Amino acid sequence: MIFKAVRDGAPYPDHHTTLKAWSEIPPRPIRLADLITTKRELALDKLLAEDSTFYGDLFPHVVEYQGALYLEDGLHRALRAALQQRNQIHARVLVVAG
Repeated sequence: MIFKAVRDGAPYPDHHTTLKAWSEIPPRPIRLADLITTKRELALDKLLAEDSTFYGDLFPHVVEYQGALYLEDGLHRALRAALQQRNQIHARVLVVAG
């Protein structure tokens, strides 16, 4: 399996982090096997949305909540890395208390 788990939705509270605030978090390497996705499907309309990481940020967004790493945005980048047989990606990690 590529990811630690696949969920449909996020278990953490809404953090209201803006794209500008995300851009101030330095990216760090994250193992794909440690990530839990928050989306069960990769929808083309979401991939091409203006506020997706496809247009807004070069790095995926990960939320660390209760010791787990949730891939909030950037599923397409993570899947591309897996297809290229890479086992990690660089992502911005926001720690949410909980």
